[in-house]
Amino acid sequence: MQQWIKNLSIYHLSIKTLTLMGFGLVALPLVFAFLYSANQVNQLSQQGTSAIFNVAELVENNRQISQTLIRLERFASQYLVLKEQELLKQYTEQKHELKTVLAREFKSYNDEQFSILVQQFDGKVKEIDQLIQTPSANSVNLELLQSRFKQLALVNQKLSLHSNQIINQQANNMVASGDQVKKTMMFSLLVIPMTLLIAGVFIVLITRPLKELINKIKLLEQGNFQLPITVEGSTEIEEIADALELMRRRLHALELQKSSFIRHISHELKTPLAAIREGTELLYDNSVGDLNNDQQEVTNIIRTSVTRLQRLIEDLLDFNIVLDSTSLQDAEVINLNQEIEQALSLWALDIKRKQLTVIKQVDDISLQCNSKQLSVILDNILSNAIKFSPNKGSITIKAWIEQQRLQLTITDQGVGIEPSLYNKIFDAFYQGPTAHNSQIKSSGLGLTIVKELLMRLNGTITIESIASTSTTFKISLPKTQLMTPTKIHHLEKS
Repeated sequence: MQQWIKNLSIYHLSIKTLTLMGFGLVALPLVFAFLYSANQVNQLSQQGTSAIFNVAELVENNRQISQTLIRLERFASQYLVLKEQELLKQYTEQKHELKTVLAREFKSYNDEQFSILVQQFDGKVKEIDQLIQTPSANSVNLELLQSRFKQLALVNQKLSLHSNQIINQQANNMVASGDQVKKTMMFSLLVIPMTLLIAGVFIVLITRPLKELINKIKLLEQGNFQLPITVEGSTEIEEIADALELMRRRLHALELQKSSFIRHISHELKTPLAAIREGTELLYDNSVGDLNNDQQEVTNIIRTSVTRLQRLIEDLLDFNIVLDSTSLQDAEVINLNQEIEQALSLWALDIKRKQLTVIKQVDDISLQCNSKQLSVILDNILSNAIKFSPNKGSITIKAWIEQQRLQLTITDQGVGIEPSLYNKIFDAFYQGPTAHNSQIKSSGLGLTIVKELLMRLNGTITIESIASTSTTFKISLPKTQLMTPTKIHHLEKS
């Protein structure tokens, strides 16, 4: 799916073009569905209006026909009895009105049954007309005339029934049309999933390269300058990727220069420093002759400063590990318990000198990590704990898995840290209050190195401190750093 999206020609269009195209493709089905539905509703409305007028016209015409027939029968009967010309005239007028109503009512209906009934109606009216206007009309029986009008009333009744059938048919047509519009509206709802699908495709087209850019930027944030930055996508995304790639190259070059400079300057400093330290030790031990008190004091100052300078150079080399990302790429399977034991062994003399008790509660956990990287983290945290622990105090080390994250805590029984200093102690070269009777000298880079290394591992470090009681450094690493037994076995075989 992802490769298919990348192969689309529109995948490389600009974000502006993609946005406009996506909006257009999403809006087009909705507009079409809206216009089609509006047209269906308009037709239904016109059909309803026409049906209402037709029904009203049929009802009115049927009423007029019935009333005209009543008047026609009355005038014909009166004329037959009274023989007044005025009655004959009114009879003739009512007959013409009846024909007019019949023509007006049924001219708009192309209905065969209506035509038959109208012809029958006309035939009956002609029969009545002949009975009245023939010379023998004087002898016509009134009863015969009334029978003709009864026959005409039956035809009128059939006309009314057929009109009602037409009205019912139009009502049924309205219901059917309404159902059809309802179905059309329901069918139009299918446009919504289609528009959502189109919107989803364009969201992927726009956001996918942005997510790739974010991942590349995170790699740069972690100090990984080796992998080239190439992102396929819109023209703007590719321009940003090109700018990031140029920045990556320059940062990589600067990092290599910086690392090389620190390595060389540290080496150049350590060589004469070794000679100075050796000479100072000879003077301090009176190997070249006895020193007076003032000379002994000066020699001790020099010896202490040289030791601190050596520690500073070693911390600079450790800090160079942070700056040089090329030295952190090689990962291996590491047993956390063994790493902690090795870190403790480096400080065994200081632990023994201060008579410290080390309490370990470490689960059997393995990680895929750079050994030097992890040892620098543990070394700096342990040195800090030993430095601030009182004589005959205890250091507690705990490690466990919680929510697929490694949780590592190192707790000492030192004087504690003020909450206002929680962030400052991670600043480069910052040194907190000096520990009482501590022979471990600090350069102020240790915790800075720890934080930088953990940041590159997507880990965190936090502090929990109780004044004059204890200080706990808590390290948390994501599950990607942890190793399952199956994966460990696979790596060992490879």
